[in-house]
Amino acid sequence: MSSIRFQALREATNRKLVDFHESGKKSVLFGSNVFNDKAMKQYLTSDAFKGVQGAVQHGTKIDRKLADYIAMGMKEWALSKGVTHYTHWFQPLTGSTAEKHDAFFETSYDGSDPVEKFGGAQLVQQEPDASSFPNGGIRNTFEARGYTAWDPTSPAFIFGTTLCIPTVFISYTGEALDYKTPLLRALTVMDEAATEVCKYFDKNVKKVTATLGWEQEYFLIDRALAQSRPDLMMTGRTLLGHTSAKGQQLDDHYFGAIPTRALTYMRDLEQECMLLGIPVKTRHNEVAPNQFELAPIFEETNLAVDHNCLLMDVMQKVAERHDFKVLFHEKPFKGVNGSGKHNNWSLATDTGVNLLSPSKTPMSNLQFLTFFINTIKAVNDNESLLRAAIASASNDHRLGANEAPPAIISVFIGEQLTKVLAELEGVTTGKLSPEEKTDLKLNVVGKIPDVLLDNTDRNRTSPFAFTGNKFEFRAVGSMANCSNAMTTLNAIVAKQLRDFKVEVDALIESKDMKKDDAIFNVLREYIKQSKKILFEGDGYSEEWEIEAGKRGLSNFKTTPEALKARISKQSFDLFSELGIMNHIEVEARYEIELEEYTKKIQIEG
Repeated sequence: MSSIRFQALREATNRKLVDFHESGKKSVLFGSNVFNDKAMKQYLTSDAFKGVQGAVQHGTKIDRKLADYIAMGMKEWALSKGVTHYTHWFQPLTGSTAEKHDAFFETSYDGSDPVEKFGGAQLVQQEPDASSFPNGGIRNTFEARGYTAWDPTSPAFIFGTTLCIPTVFISYTGEALDYKTPLLRALTVMDEAATEVCKYFDKNVKKVTATLGWEQEYFLIDRALAQSRPDLMMTGRTLLGHTSAKGQQLDDHYFGAIPTRALTYMRDLEQECMLLGIPVKTRHNEVAPNQFELAPIFEETNLAVDHNCLLMDVMQKVAERHDFKVLFHEKPFKGVNGSGKHNNWSLATDTGVNLLSPSKTPMSNLQFLTFFINTIKAVNDNESLLRAAIASASNDHRLGANEAPPAIISVFIGEQLTKVLAELEGVTTGKLSPEEKTDLKLNVVGKIPDVLLDNTDRNRTSPFAFTGNKFEFRAVGSMANCSNAMTTLNAIVAKQLRDFKVEVDALIESKDMKKDDAIFNVLREYIKQSKKILFEGDGYSEEWEIEAGKRGLSNFKTTPEALKARISKQSFDLFSELGIMNHIEVEARYEIELEEYTKKIQIEG
């Protein structure tokens, strides 16, 4: 092994820098290989374009005749760019993406008259074999078929010479076999619940979109050095060895000058991202040696999740050109920082308002407080479900060590907002006097933007922190598909918003309260009920572990412990009530994730 290691070091040292030049401005390149609005307007009829827009914005169904016209335009666009094949691109429960390529090519029965063919039937649905994908007991051996169905809300794109069509993946019997289907259902429920609550403040709101901005951390290792380590290649981390004399103890890598070879890789990667419409914006050195981060501008959640899955594929392919191996494992090396995928989540209305961003008027700030407090209440009531959503064998190594948040889910909101909630907790029960209401609106609710001006500190040990105009779910692992965390988070907040509206409406109708009085009364109770989840201190301390136990918060240090929350009555009731997953789909995910954990531990052993 020592001779292989020396040979790998020699190869790595003698690498020549890959010659790379940007082919144009980012603004010009962006989305060039995406069948976006610009491309659709050029290649689709007006009726076909309106059909896609209706499906994206309102969920209207596209009939087969219209699908034929859309497929025709999509094919012509793809052929104009040198594409030879198409695939339904989906996200099975393996944690990676899947694709089966078919050529734009058919012949007649006698082999003559070859043509480039792609119709509505091929666009809308395909039938890949589902037998070898994880199913958790959903399908029988004689029902091995699965179906991929087009998701028009995520635009088709070209990668290499293949047209990729984002799709959902379901079993022969109709259950979801992928990450995308439950996420789409959760986002629909969130839209409905949040829109109803928004109407208390603005009758013009017709749609609320959950947004996501992920931050992808990763390690770059020379390919020869990685291949000299069988443990690293097979498991994604080193299982034995000695810590380096110089790791991150001098704090000299974080935000330092990016090494030339790594920077060339990043430039090449960013160009590929621009072509694919992935709006990457930030790049920098992370804390550990050879660790880096990439982050995009936030997007609608479903599209953001697709882009993150695609990005991880693209990163590995670009890495091959530069003789690198990308490590997404949450803890590839003992003794230095692991990697996370911070999920920055918020809600935006179709009127252009970020519901988690305070504004200038007391009424808009009451709206902010409504969504802010309801989110805290949702996390408080479902913290074990959120922990289960980020559980994996690899993330177990990261949580609670070297800048990663602990396995105990808590919410950090900062000292100033804690004071605001304390003020609201003192609201009078029942109808508010005109003086109290005026005082609340002017001196508490009205001053929130000013209070937040200096609230810039972020507790790096908090798994779920409010960061000014969004919540940052920091416990998500770098290898994870964001769908797991986002499906759960949007589901619990949607359920909470539904409950909130029922309670407020009941006070308005049965107690003859004014709308503002009813909202203040319900929020006051939520603040009292959610105190246990709020924590401003050091999440790594033994004192917090003891205190969290006293508060009744879960502390699941391993995936098997954490995953039990998936099959609790609370979980079954939540997902079935909202129509996101039935009992069979929830149980299947539990079985799949437990089996994956077991197999990864066995491989490492």
